[in-house]
Amino acid sequence: MAKTDTRRLVRPHLADVQTYKSIDPPEVLARRAGIPESKIVKLNGNENPYGPSPKAVEAVAGAPLHIYPDPQQRKMRQSLSEYTGLGAEHLIAGAGSDELIDLLFRLFIEPGDRILDFDPTFAMYAFCARVCGGDLTMLQRNELFEIDMETVRASIDDRAKIVFVSSPNNPTGNLLPDSQVKELLDTGLIVVVDEAYFEFCGHTVAELVPEYSNLVVLRTMSKWAGLAGLRVGYGIMSPDIVSHLMDIKSPYNVNVAGEAALLASLDDAPALLENVGKIVAERTRLQGILEEMPGITPWPSEGNFILCQMPDAAGAQRVYDELAGRGVFVRNFGSDRLQDCFRVAVGTPAETDAFVEALREVVR
Repeated sequence: MAKTDTRRLVRPHLADVQTYKSIDPPEVLARRAGIPESKIVKLNGNENPYGPSPKAVEAVAGAPLHIYPDPQQRKMRQSLSEYTGLGAEHLIAGAGSDELIDLLFRLFIEPGDRILDFDPTFAMYAFCARVCGGDLTMLQRNELFEIDMETVRASIDDRAKIVFVSSPNNPTGNLLPDSQVKELLDTGLIVVVDEAYFEFCGHTVAELVPEYSNLVVLRTMSKWAGLAGLRVGYGIMSPDIVSHLMDIKSPYNVNVAGEAALLASLDDAPALLENVGKIVAERTRLQGILEEMPGITPWPSEGNFILCQMPDAAGAQRVYDELAGRGVFVRNFGSDRLQDCFRVAVGTPAETDAFVEALREVVR
């Protein structure tokens, strides 16, 4: 039987697409460090060290796994409405906010359309732009990792359709001022504000959604609610965009386990937000420790992570490698702007202590 050269059938822009740099699971990290999985300190994924609500775990265990979930997401959208204070018609759930990012590209972007993004930031926006065949324009943030609106306005042409911005920005931790959000909205482009770390700062632009039909706010249950492994997120946007996304999403995109966990987590939000308070307090403690360590510049953060800058790229890579050799895993990046940086997630006090002890040994 003759073999078919399937590569020639692949869409040309996907044949050698630049992939998203993901992180390895704990068991792989443990093997790499040569230590038991229970001994690693995993601070590379911005995960919640306190885990999910016990109510969410119980709900997942009792979920009717043999039944398809509601394609209209009625219970989820109503529960999210109560949590956000916005009508259910403004809400849609996704298999992680990553799915909603992908769906927004499918809805708005054709090959050749332009997407504005700001380096450094969350790499998923650029990845999805490459997959859909869009023309990505990566604008550089300034020396304080802030957005220059003059550069934005100069970059807009008839092909520009959508702009992505993370607030707090991952991995730099800074917020986008409301005034700049409104300036972006006034351009007429679709403006996607990713608020994955909203609960750690309490700042949102979601209240602008009823006023601006071109505003999309994304959030996730991964960080504050500890549901990273279930992939559950949601978007806040105009009912018109919600309707279009409901039309093109996979009918049963959020599975029954994810739905049960979301509902139980929102029901247990006060307890989960107490854990968020612990993480914010630990972020302050870690920031203070890092500020006293020679050769390290920690950037102020409104998320559950801190970006640490070293004197040079070689030093940052050495710290990353030697921490990994000690079973402590932080995040490094491919962005040219961040070659001299690594990002550390805020863990429990014990994880902070283990990280700091290892870091002191490395930088010494």
